[in-house]
Amino acid sequence: MSPNELLTDGFGRIRETVRDVLDGVSQDELEFRADPAANSICWLIWHLTRVQDDHIGEVAGLEQVWLAAGFEKQCGLPLDPLDTGYGHDSAQVGSVRLPAEVLARYHDATCERTIAFVSELTEADLDKVVDRRWDPPVTLGVRLVSVLDDDMQHAGQAAFVKGLAQRQG
Repeated sequence: MSPNELLTDGFGRIRETVRDVLDGVSQDELEFRADPAANSICWLIWHLTRVQDDHIGEVAGLEQVWLAAGFEKQCGLPLDPLDTGYGHDSAQVGSVRLPAEVLARYHDATCERTIAFVSELTEADLDKVVDRRWDPPVTLGVRLVSVLDDDMQHAGQAAFVKGLAQRQG
C-alpha cells in the first residue's frame, strides 16, 4: 500500500464514520449535550471538518472549503469565519446548530478535496517541513497523521454521543 492509498483510506474512514453518525439523526439528537459543558454531535462533526478543512487548505495552499463554497455564509454561525472550534467554551459549542444535511455536504466537500490532495503526494512531499513553530518542526506527513488522529477521535466521540442521545429520547 502506498502512502497515498493509506492516507486516502484513513480520510475515507472518517467520512464513513461521519455519514454513519449523521444517518437518521434528528436535530434534537444533533444538539444533545450529555451535560451543559459537553460537546454536541453537531459541534463535533463541524469541528472535525473545520480542522481538516483548515489544516489541509493551509498545506495545500488552497482557500478553505468553508469559505470558498459559501458554507460560512450559508450557515451564519455567530463565530469568526476562520474559527475551527479550538478552545471553544460551552456557549460557543452551543451556538453551533446546523442540520445534518449541511454538515454532511460540508464534510463530503472537505473530504473530497483532502483525498484529491493526498492522492497526488509523493513520499518526498511527506518529509517537507510545513510548520517551524514546533521543535522538532512539523512535516507534512506528521501534520496529516495529526489531522487523521484528531478527526477520528472526534468522529468516535460523535458516535458515542449519538448513542447517548438516542437512549435519552
